[in-house]
Amino acid sequence: MKKRLVKIGHLEVGKKNNICDVKGVKVGHFTLNEGSIHTGITAILPHGKNLFKEKVVASCYTYNGFGKAIGLIQIDELGTIESPIILTNTLAIGKVSDALITYMLQDNPEIGRTTSTINPIVLECNDGAINDIQKVVLNKEDLFYAINNAKDDFLEGSVGAGTGMKCHGFKGGIGSSSRILTFDNKKYTIGVLVNANFGSSNGKDLIFKGRALGDAINDYNLKSEEDKGSIIVVIATDLPLDARQLKRVAKRAELGIARTGSYAGEKSGDIMIAFSTQNKVLHDDKEIISKTTRFNENMLNIVFKGVVEATEEAILNAMLSSDGMMSYQGIYIKSLREYLALFSDLLINEKN
Repeated sequence: MKKRLVKIGHLEVGKKNNICDVKGVKVGHFTLNEGSIHTGITAILPHGKNLFKEKVVASCYTYNGFGKAIGLIQIDELGTIESPIILTNTLAIGKVSDALITYMLQDNPEIGRTTSTINPIVLECNDGAINDIQKVVLNKEDLFYAINNAKDDFLEGSVGAGTGMKCHGFKGGIGSSSRILTFDNKKYTIGVLVNANFGSSNGKDLIFKGRALGDAINDYNLKSEEDKGSIIVVIATDLPLDARQLKRVAKRAELGIARTGSYAGEKSGDIMIAFSTQNKVLHDDKEIISKTTRFNENMLNIVFKGVVEATEEAILNAMLSSDGMMSYQGIYIKSLREYLALFSDLLINEKN
């Protein structure tokens, strides 16, 4: 169990405080951080079985669409996910998608021949400020490594797809958090994972647990640039939400992003995917009528609150878990922890 760094909101947090608190969800990374290359792949597995044959109910939402994601159209149309969810950098998305198709064909040789084709889910953020992104070095073996080494706990910060990311001008990357909700004495879980790569370049808009840090960050000499990054948010839950409800849940993640100071800049790709591990959809289901359990719409408010809290905390975790890094151009991107004196009283086990 990782040490909780910052407490956002009042809802109960899972034991790991990450997306893997949702039973069955696993996350794996491949990290390449040497020379001019600072990039990688992060894989999220909704369950440990064959996703093509046992799809999960899902939805997606694009708040601002400056992005090159693969697979969102079919998620929006059919309301299911049938492959691992892969995060990587913008220019690697084609090669990684090809690799994901190859991975899925291993256990599903019928794809495209005797049954339908596969919808690979690959999402991206631009790590070109730190990584020499034109060197598209990621390959099939790297994708296979991330998936095959997925576990029910994982590192955060500058790892996997988050290796070369910036957030509010500081080092960003992978962050995660979870919330536990109780209905009729039964506990359910919401888990959020982000790849945080958004915000203006010099910390001026950053809000940390309600405190506007921008005015206090007056010695960060990076060139001032508008918000033109991106963020991917993946939301998992074991609540029996249908695809329409999951879209409503996915939309709320943007509120958690905004609470850190983002205004979803014109060149920001703010993309969310939400899935439920309940009510799996069988690829070869022959039943005319499918029987599913559906969550009561009137109870969604607490679910919305949990997503907002967990998204905000996941973003802060991404920044707090990241060390400073030198870009391939020789520009040092600071860690937010280098300004700890400005917010140490807001952290757990510090002055509060």
